[in-house]
Amino acid sequence: MGRICVFCGSSRGASPEYARAAREMGGLLVAMGLGLVYGGASGGLMGVVADAVLAEGGEVIGVLPKVLESKETPHPGVTTLHRVGSMHERKALMADLADGFIALPGGLGTLEEFFEVLTWGQLGMHAKPCGLLNVGGYYNRLMAFLDHAQAEQFVREGHRSLLLVADTPTALLGKFAGFAAPEVERVLDVRSI
Repeated sequence: MGRICVFCGSSRGASPEYARAAREMGGLLVAMGLGLVYGGASGGLMGVVADAVLAEGGEVIGVLPKVLESKETPHPGVTTLHRVGSMHERKALMADLADGFIALPGGLGTLEEFFEVLTWGQLGMHAKPCGLLNVGGYYNRLMAFLDHAQAEQFVREGHRSLLLVADTPTALLGKFAGFAAPEVERVLDVRSI
C-alpha cells in the first residue's frame, strides 16, 4: 500500500476525541510510510488529519471539486491539490489514487463517499480494504443497522465482511495490512432479466 484515502467530517464534531483520532491517524500513516488522499479542505477533521500528516513530513493529496471551494477553504499546505469539476470526478480520482479507504467520523458526505467505494468493492471493481474508525462508538448504530440488513437478507455475509471496523487507527491499519479481498459473488444474474 502506498496511500490511504480518508473520508471524514468538514467539521470537528461534538467531541474532542474525534480530532485526537484524526491526528493519531495522520501520524500513523506517515510512520507506516503511507500517503494521505482526502477531500482537500483545511477545516474540520479533514484539516486535522492533513495537518498531522504534513507535520510529520508525509505526502498529502487533496481532491476538491471547484463547486465546493466557496464552502470549504482549500488547504494551502498540501503536497498536491487536484481541483476537479464535480463530485463524481472527485470520487473517481480519489479511488484511483488510493490503495485503501477509511471513514473517520463525519456526516452525510462522508457516508456517501465511503459507501460508494465499499459498494465498488462488493461489485468487484476494486480489491482494496475499506474500514470504519469507530471513534468512541460513533459508528455503533450504523454497524447495528448493517447487521440488521444482513439478517433481513439485503446484505450478503461475504459482502458484510468487506467492511473492516476498529476503535483505534493502529488496530484498523493492522486489519488493512492483513486484508485479502474475498472472491466476489455475482451480484446480479443478467440471465434472469
